[in-house]
This record gives sequence, C-alpha cells and structure tokens, in this order.
Amino acid sequence: MASRPDTTDSATTDSTPAESGETTQIRSVWTREHRQRREQPALSREQIVAEAIALLDAEGFESLSMRKLGSRLGAGATSLYTHVANKDELLELVVDEAFSELRLPAEPIADWRAAMLDLCHDIRRILLRHPWTSMVMTTAGLVYLGPNMLRLSESLLSISEGAGFDTATADRASNTLLAYVIGATSTEAAMLTSIARSGLDEQVWFDQFMAAAELAARPYPRISQRFAEHRGHDSTRIREDNFDEELGLILDGLHARRRS
Repeated sequence: MASRPDTTDSATTDSTPAESGETTQIRSVWTREHRQRREQPALSREQIVAEAIALLDAEGFESLSMRKLGSRLGAGATSLYTHVANKDELLELVVDEAFSELRLPAEPIADWRAAMLDLCHDIRRILLRHPWTSMVMTTAGLVYLGPNMLRLSESLLSISEGAGFDTATADRASNTLLAYVIGATSTEAAMLTSIARSGLDEQVWFDQFMAAAELAARPYPRISQRFAEHRGHDSTRIREDNFDEELGLILDGLHARRRS
C-alpha cells in the first residue's frame, strides 16, 4: 500500500496490559466498532467533517481544536465525541474526505507513465487546494486507512503492476511517488501560505525573494546562478515545471528499473 510515514506517536493504542495475553490494538475511526444510539445525534458526521474542512481551509492546521470546531457548529466539544473518539480520528476523516475529490484513471490502463503523471498531478491539486492535508499526512499515521485513501493506494499499485513490476516492487514504486508528491507539494503549499499572509501578489513576492536569495547565496556561485536564472520568470510556471521535471526524473528511474 502507498506511503505510510512512521508516526506512531500520533496513533492511539489500546492500553490493555501485555500480560493479559491480548494483542495491543491500534485504534482508528475506520476499524473500531460504531455503536448505534437510540437517539439521533444533533450533529451528523458529515456536518462535522465538512465544517472541520472549512475551518482548516480558512485558518490552517494549527487552528483546529475540538472546542473551536464545536463552537462553529453551535455545539459543545463533547457533542463531537459522539462520532469521533479524539482529534486524531477527526483528522483521519477530514483527509479521507478531501481525497474524495481524487480522479482515478480508468482501467484498463494503456499507458502506465501517462496514468501515473495524471494521478500525481491530481494528488498535487488536492494538496494545494487543501494545504493542511500534507501536514496531516506527515504527522497522523492512520490517515491512510480511509476508503478514499485506500482507493488511491490500490490505483497506484495497479498502475505500477501494469508497468511490469512485481507486487513488492510496485508497492515501493508507489511509496516513492507518493512520498515525492507529498513532500514537494507540502513545501510548495507552505510557500503559498507565506505569500498569502504577506499580502503581496505571488509574482511580486517571488521576484523579491529571488533577489534576496541571490544576494544571500553569493558565496555559492552555482546556487546564486540558479536564483538569478529564475528572477523575472513566471512563478506559477516555474512551480509547475519543477514538479513535472522532478516527477519525470522518478518515472525515468522506474522505467529504467522496469527494463533491467
């Protein structure tokens, strides 16, 4: 399955002592039993998730708390625990809901490279539309268990296997691609968030940054030259070209591995 960062600190585990003989269970909103309640809750899970996403989109990852979310919904924080056991479970739900927007390639897939390019670009689109997602995906270890995330993992594996890789290699190829997209886009999203907070137009901010970076990098001629080459060019085009070229390098490597 696709990339799973080692973030065991954020996972909630069962506290049953080892000497009881029972296996410790990692808890997830997707695996625990949901009991039916006699009374209909005032809030639905869908309402909670939608409002949490609206809060995250508007104010960022740091803004999310159960108390603040409850206030926005006109309810106490305790009412949210009807649907989620803790904030980690809420994060699992909001990430999976964000990825419900993902457009998966139709099968059978004729061109594995084109399909992988399209899918990686669509992952990037979602991560930039919801900038908090990349941060959650690198800090909350169980977000990969939701149905939409599992659909993504299945599609990545299917494309990689269609390229001719065995299952184990296809899994590693999928992990590599997803790790690149999340890592590259999280940096891009952080930059765009900084620009938005500055109040400047992206191109104005970019040109000012490149001038400052070129000056700071003077002792390092290769880096300084790269900054100088970017100054005056369209910042959006540079971001998109960088993503395409870097992704292409990974796909070239996979293609070479496939032929070896």
